[in-house]
Amino acid sequence: MPPTPSTPIVAVVGATASGKTGLSLDLAERLGGEVVNTDAMQVYRGMDVGTAKLPEAERRGIPHHLLDTLSVRDPATVAEFQGWARAVITDLRAGGRTPVLVGGSALYTRAILDRFEFPGTDDAVRRRLEAELDEVGPAVLHERLRTVDPEAAERILVENGRRIVRALEVVEITGRPFTASLPTLEYADPHSAQIGVDIDRPTLDARIVQRVDLMFAQGLVAEVERLLAEGLAEGRTASTAIGYREVAAHLRGELSLEEARERTVVATRRFARRQDSWFRKDPRVTWIRFDDADLVDKAVAAIPTT
Repeated sequence: MPPTPSTPIVAVVGATASGKTGLSLDLAERLGGEVVNTDAMQVYRGMDVGTAKLPEAERRGIPHHLLDTLSVRDPATVAEFQGWARAVITDLRAGGRTPVLVGGSALYTRAILDRFEFPGTDDAVRRRLEAELDEVGPAVLHERLRTVDPEAAERILVENGRRIVRALEVVEITGRPFTASLPTLEYADPHSAQIGVDIDRPTLDARIVQRVDLMFAQGLVAEVERLLAEGLAEGRTASTAIGYREVAAHLRGELSLEEARERTVVATRRFARRQDSWFRKDPRVTWIRFDDADLVDKAVAAIPTT
């Protein structure tokens, strides 16, 4: 395929465990593309089992980008990820390759696809809020955020102290709600498409239980033990990952193994509902049933060709 500025940018979106990975591979094969990870945790080396990272042997020979680029000690921000992903997308399209974005981080996907300029930072404000986070915990700061920006509080998990701090920082330094700085529903490049994998809640809930059970069976506890030795607990971003924080609590003696497993299931279900809610509010997403016999054909038909 010759280089062309109209090579589409395709994002496969939807809830975790809905089947996005398989569809992304099918589309990459059909479109002559390569996969660009948009999962905030799959960028970390060694975070494999707990993020359901696709093993290299199962990638059908399709190149994958933005996997295993950071150590668990390294922080990562949406602004940084936006820059990394857009650089990869530019290179792929220059070579006539279709970027197929896939991952569970809804804000990362929107930041890449849409017009999104990030508000500045204030180191003094950030350090003060981070000190408060360490002192009183994320739940207290989340309640404060609910007071000043209810919409942002609704979108951010109580456990995600890093994003709560960022939201409070933006509110303080801009005098506006954090949600006012979120991306607008306008693609940065019009040759973009989002394909949503539509799945009913009972089926999704069952899949999440199966996925979590498989993670624990495949060695999630051993993976977390190894990563803690590599500095996971000190990593501001990686340490917040679902499954990893629950297993870390188990290893500290705070939870039984079964409690850690059950809390991982509950947190994953809650996360999946937030993902679905986020994407359902975007009218540009073309939703296709996960078990549709013509899933790939319908997805391809929804992608702009000019």
